[in-house]
Formats: sequence, C-alpha cells, structure tokens
Amino acid sequence: MATDVVMPQMGESIAEGTIVRWIKKVGDKVDRDEPLFEISTDKVDAEIPSPAAGVVSEIRVKEGETVPINSVVAVIGQAGEAVAAPAVSTPQASPPPAVPKPASQTGPTPIPIPEAQKPAPGRPAPQPVTPPTPVAQASPAPTPMEDAIRRRSSPLVRKIAKEHNVEIAQLRGSGLAGRVTKADILGYLESGARPVRPVAVPSAPAGPAPAFRPAAGDQIQPMTVMRKKIAEHMILSRRTSAHVHSVFEVNFGRIAQIREAKKAEYERAGTKLTYLSFIVKAAVDSLRAMPVVNASIDGDSIVYHKDVNIGIAVALDWGLIVPVIKNADERNLLGISRAVADLANRARAKQLKPDEVSGGTFTITNPGVFGALLGMPIINQPQVAILGVGNVEKRPVVIDDAIAIRPMAYLTLGYDHRLIDGAVADQFMSHVKRTLESWDPNAE
Repeated sequence: MATDVVMPQMGESIAEGTIVRWIKKVGDKVDRDEPLFEISTDKVDAEIPSPAAGVVSEIRVKEGETVPINSVVAVIGQAGEAVAAPAVSTPQASPPPAVPKPASQTGPTPIPIPEAQKPAPGRPAPQPVTPPTPVAQASPAPTPMEDAIRRRSSPLVRKIAKEHNVEIAQLRGSGLAGRVTKADILGYLESGARPVRPVAVPSAPAGPAPAFRPAAGDQIQPMTVMRKKIAEHMILSRRTSAHVHSVFEVNFGRIAQIREAKKAEYERAGTKLTYLSFIVKAAVDSLRAMPVVNASIDGDSIVYHKDVNIGIAVALDWGLIVPVIKNADERNLLGISRAVADLANRARAKQLKPDEVSGGTFTITNPGVFGALLGMPIINQPQVAILGVGNVEKRPVVIDDAIAIRPMAYLTLGYDHRLIDGAVADQFMSHVKRTLESWDPNAE
C-alpha cells in the first residue's frame, strides 16, 4: 500500500516549506524514520524522516520549490511496485480557474444551461443558476500579526492582487491562519467588491531610491529561504512591538564557584554545566514570579501563558533558529542543562521535530558566547520579551568599598512597552540578578 509523504508544518504560523534537497531518489529503498528530504522554512532547516518503509515510487516536488504544508511531495510504495518516472512537478489541487471578468462586469457569472435542459417551445425558460461566492470578504482592520500572515501568500495571489489593485490584508481568507488563497481572491473579484490600496502621500518630496551598482569583483548570491524569512520576521517584530531595553550587570562569582564544584558530577551525567543553564533556570523562576513577562498580546487582550516554554537561540552556519524547552519550569538545573545541549546539537544536525521549534513563550539569546559584551535583541513574536546574555569575563568591581576581581556579565532584557512598563521590566531583571548572585544549590 502506497504512503503519501506530505510537507510538515515546522512551527506556528508556518504555511509553506521549501524542498532544499532530496536525500533519496525515485527507486531508492528507505526505512521508516530514515531521512528522506531536507526542507527550509522561516523557523528551521530540517531533515524530514520517511513516514514508512518501502521504495520511493514518486517525487512530486523538485528541489528549490516551495509548497503549502500538507501538500503531497512524494509517495512511498512497497518493494517490488513499479515506480513513476523521475520527472517532477509542483502539485496542483485543481485546474486553474477562469480569468476573472473585467472590473466593468459586476456580479457572479451565470452557469449556462446544457442543451438537453433547454425548454420546449412555448414553455418559460428556467433561470440560470448562480454559483455561490467563495469565502473571501472584507474584514476589520487586521492586527500587525494578522496582516503579516495574510500577506504571506503565494506569488500568484500577490500578482493577481497587484493587477487588480487589491490590498490582500483587507481580505479574510480561507487558508491556514487566514491566509488568502487563489480561490479567495478570485472569488472576491467575482463578487464585484474592490478594496483598493490606500495611496501613501509622502510628507516631503521623495526621489527614486539610488540604484545599487556592484563593484568589480563583488560576489552576488541569492538569500536562502531561511535568511529571507528571518529578515521578514525581524522587520515585522520591529513594526509590531514598542521595543525598549534594560541592561543589568550581574556578578557571576557565586555561580562560578558552584560550576566548579559540580562540573565533574554533570560530566558523569553526560552533559556540561554552563553559565547559560543557570541563566535559564533564573529566568524561569522570574517568569513564574512575574507572569506578564511570559505573556502575549492578542488584539486588545493579554494572553497569560500557563506553560513556561523557553526558546534558546542557536546560531548556525546558514542562519539562526530557536528551538524550545517545553515546560522548563518543571525541570531542575540538570534537566535544563541536558535540554539546552540536546536541542542545540540536533538543531545543528537538522534533526529537530516540528513541535520543538514552536510554542515558545520567552526567548534567551547568548551573543556572549562569541565575546559580545551586550546586545539589543529583537523580540521573537508573538512573545513580549527576550533576554540577551553578554560575555562572562573577569572585571574589577567595587565590593564592600574595596576593589575586587569578579566574573561579570551584562544581561539585557528587550521588552514590548505596549504591555510591559519599565518598572515591571526592571523588577523582573532584579529578580534574575538576585537569583544568580545568591544562588541556592538546595533549590535546584
């Protein structure tokens, strides 16, 4: 029995994925859970395992193509079954619809009456049947997150919208998370409504953007899928959240002593005890104490998350991803250390699962591992805060009116001022600082 292989959803709000590489070819044998192909999304690059054992009998999407989630990209057949020709094509759910009528024609197109159903002479003719209008209608002004999801439509939808001067964000689509599909926009055009793009009036005369001219010897290469999506998300976050940052200096002297005392014990347990493990644990305890930092904004509502799911930013040679430690508040220091190491290793090996890159409620990024003293991180939407960790290094500090040498680091909280006030952010950071500087080993 043949088994369809579908494009998985690798994270929240992900509507499509790009086939980067086929690890197996048509005719190759494959075991269940053996890597079959590699994909790239705005959340993660990952190798996708085969859902069944057998032979690759058909590949429907070629390398470099982007398709919606749940699209069938390949078929796994039983050993001995005939395989399809290796030619590949992008799957289409249905033939392309007819070109929409010009703007002067309003109202739906009647369905013609078949010859066999025409009335006999002298009898009244039946009225033509009018097809229902597809689901796409004007909606209230979307939130920035809704706007971004709706705009993340296919190139064909964007092309149709541009040709007919339609603002996609004004439509409520039938796709995933309100995504506007081809049927939606064509149906909207058929309905006779015309939401037009607002014309931006510049406050001052603006000339054309200067043309970019590469210099001799410059190398030009296209952005990867992940890099383009990271760029989109960063711009979206800056436009969505009112970013403010608070920086605290933390004395890691006590943590350094505990690390040295427990280092051998953790190595025997198969992991390393890093400064980041302590920081994650301190952040988790502080989030429990101040739940507004572990929240999200949904329109005019505040969503206080029950779970504390910590995203850990992992730098890769080809981009940046944020795997998530689920229910981090239920783990002790050893459990957090193991989770951080495991997720980072599997992220670099492209072995993360879809649910391991979604559901984060708070993110920690550690540029200090590369020597940075501090940074101003951008919030990972739809979260409302992110913690940046600077390099832990020995510096002279004043302790009890005397100069001493201690391992010090700057911790930066980036927060959304729409929800979190400066006083609340500073109280949160004070809680983190106090936890780290007076660490209680018995509370691990």
